[in-house]
Amino acid sequence: MPSMLDAVVVGAGPNGLTAAVELARRGFAVEVFEAKETVGGGSRTEELTLPGFRHDPCSAVHPLGIGSPAFDAMPLARHGLAWLQPELALAHPFPDGSAAVLTRSVGESAMSLGAQDAGAYRRTVAPYVGHWDTLAEDFLRTPWDGLPRDPYRWTRFGLDALPPATLLARRFRGAKARGLIAGLAAHAIAPTSGIATSGIALLFALAAHERGWPVPRGGSQAISDALASYLREQGGTIRTGTEVRRLDELPPARAYIFDTSPTALARIAGLGSAYRGYRYGASCFKIDYALSGPVPWTAEEARRAGTVHIGPTAGEIDSALHAAVDGRDPSVPFLITAQPSVVDPSRAPEGRHVFWVYGHVPAGWEGDATDVIERQLERFAPGFRDLVLARATAGPPQLAARNANYVGGDIASGAFAGLQTVIRPKLARVPYATAHPAVFLCSSATPPGPGVHGMSGHHAAKAVWRRLRAA
Repeated sequence: MPSMLDAVVVGAGPNGLTAAVELARRGFAVEVFEAKETVGGGSRTEELTLPGFRHDPCSAVHPLGIGSPAFDAMPLARHGLAWLQPELALAHPFPDGSAAVLTRSVGESAMSLGAQDAGAYRRTVAPYVGHWDTLAEDFLRTPWDGLPRDPYRWTRFGLDALPPATLLARRFRGAKARGLIAGLAAHAIAPTSGIATSGIALLFALAAHERGWPVPRGGSQAISDALASYLREQGGTIRTGTEVRRLDELPPARAYIFDTSPTALARIAGLGSAYRGYRYGASCFKIDYALSGPVPWTAEEARRAGTVHIGPTAGEIDSALHAAVDGRDPSVPFLITAQPSVVDPSRAPEGRHVFWVYGHVPAGWEGDATDVIERQLERFAPGFRDLVLARATAGPPQLAARNANYVGGDIASGAFAGLQTVIRPKLARVPYATAHPAVFLCSSATPPGPGVHGMSGHHAAKAVWRRLRAA
């Protein structure tokens, strides 16, 4: 081992591991420190309920993972990562038993919205279909970091993306299309009237058509394990079970890269109030279920989908998000649900299923949303409760305890509100750099934001190797 490392990474989530890989494969000496006993961050798989039921405590479905330029450039399949595509990416059921759907086919998706909106949907996505590779590179980055690869589509998508999703929804006449758009935008964990929520909705819709919304075989841990395996192959070292409280606890290195919240970085690196203005957002109440059979959705399409959104209307979805952001108890929550065992039987004993669901709640909320979530599920899957063998619940305090990056239970590591939606963690030419010349931030608090795609780590590593080569 060299007397001084080139880089030390704190935190072995997907971004930390990606940053470490990007540096190691360029010949830099890299060591990763992780507080937990295993790598993973927000991409883990654990037996949370009963033996043989393998749950994802955080992320479960990965449209931006399979569509990530950073992951595409790595041989992760050779390190055990296999993507499984459900028959339908997304189903958004309605009380009458019908559903809007997202599939690889734009036409099939458009027709599920009803004849009055099929054409409008096709026209909305048509300029971008077939251009995922350049779109992903241009939008999963800091907007001002060099010229876009496809300036025409970058500009066009930007004009479509910046308005609130409520404006995008006005292109459509029916409740199905408007509900689908609101549900996609709600992944931002912010009211659909917020800036750039149209971009969130469009990006997820395009991901479904271009790359699908897959689950990794065996669970989300497979992504982290593949990154860790590739890092070790490149000569990187990982030390788990090692919590870092101060910078001087780490070995000497030319650069330190933090896959942590900005708050934790400031505390550990002694940067004082550097991120005092950074805001964290609403949280969620998460339930993992062990089920005796598949979810009995009334809508047939929902039984074939990997992800199911339960709204159903744009108004109800927006009300649920407003309640969480405004600090009110959930009453009729919007639910994002995933059913990985529909496409990956290895996740549960034969004939059994795992099921993943969360609804939005205020930051730090200490209540129990199990009943309101299950009442909402029963509206669209009567008899659901009869199938429950076991459940594991986690509200904001448990989410924050499970992952230190989720301040107040904010799984997005920062609020999507105002300018912070597009400028995070603060206005800077290189948002991964800090006031300390050797310290960098690579978590989802940096562009392009949350999701298991490794792009924050990729761009942070680029900033680091530029600095190291210039030194």
